[in-house]
Amino acid sequence: MSRYRGEIPQVETASGAPWMRTQTTRQLAVTSAASTRRSARPFVALQLFAFLALPGALISCGPEPYHQQEERYVLVATSTALPYWQEAQAGLQDSGRVLGVKVEMTGPEGFAPDKELEAFQKAVAEKPSGILVSVARPDAFKSAIDAAVFSGIPVICLDADAPNSKRVLFIGTDNFRAGQESGRRMAQILKGQGRVVIVTLAGQLNVEDRVRGVNDALQKFPGIKVMATIDDKGDARAANDQVSKLLGGKDKPDGIICLEASGGSGAAEALHRLDLTGKVAIVAFDKDPETLDFIQGGAINETIAQKPYVMAYYGLKLLDDLHHNAVHEYKDWRTAPAAPIPTFVDTGTAVVDKANLAQFKEELAAHPKPL
Repeated sequence: MSRYRGEIPQVETASGAPWMRTQTTRQLAVTSAASTRRSARPFVALQLFAFLALPGALISCGPEPYHQQEERYVLVATSTALPYWQEAQAGLQDSGRVLGVKVEMTGPEGFAPDKELEAFQKAVAEKPSGILVSVARPDAFKSAIDAAVFSGIPVICLDADAPNSKRVLFIGTDNFRAGQESGRRMAQILKGQGRVVIVTLAGQLNVEDRVRGVNDALQKFPGIKVMATIDDKGDARAANDQVSKLLGGKDKPDGIICLEASGGSGAAEALHRLDLTGKVAIVAFDKDPETLDFIQGGAINETIAQKPYVMAYYGLKLLDDLHHNAVHEYKDWRTAPAAPIPTFVDTGTAVVDKANLAQFKEELAAHPKPL
């Protein structure tokens, strides 16, 4: 230690000679070190940038995107040419844009259960992120749906269900209640008295549920009798032919209850050809343009309208949640003891008649058109 406070300490060199370290020397050393650090900074930054740019760099610039580029969802429909399914396609596309995922609708143009099943199986083979399907024949689709779910593809039924399959949920109309509404509406129009014909689509569970609903509702109106139930096979021309035959017989119906989209326009056209427009009441189903036009012209009294846009829009969101295991009640929907999301979503119905037709058409026209 220095004997004097101001004395500068000496440092011995290797030769043993004292080396005097002055204040100036220390300043030069500090300045030199700082200069070296400053000159190194651009080089270090350049090295770091080059490292981050390397493939597989350990440091990421942000979180992984929630939706992956390859995510794709498919809607398999029963009759893609129907306006009903084109409205569903618009809902699917809107929902896909919001989520940022690829979407596609497929299926036969006309009602053809075998071809729809082929379209479903093809979609499964392509391993999409999820499938929405309207089931034409529940028994025929059961094993195919079960196989898809077993392979890890979430399947949601919309519009028409396959309740005995392993599908995760059903989103669509409460068809029994919709049938009850159809029956009540006809009973009100006929003031509780008359004979009615039911136009249906045999073998399709959702339509058969509507038939049960109609018959249940009409039990409260003993003055109304069901004189015939006909199957139009989802074809307006078949409905036209069969209704025309009934109208040409001795016992004519007072009302026609149509429980699928094609029947209303087919029955109305038959009345028009036989000059019976307005003389036989029609309660139709769904809201295809022909049905709405016949309401405007007075041939159809009203229609029970479903919400295919809503079914597809929210159906895709629920599929997306399943694919990403977004609901954390269970670790994984595939191994969960129960579905982590609702098993039935009722999208409801709306009654359309002359009183609200203009407003309804205006709202419908605002829907985006499918690509």
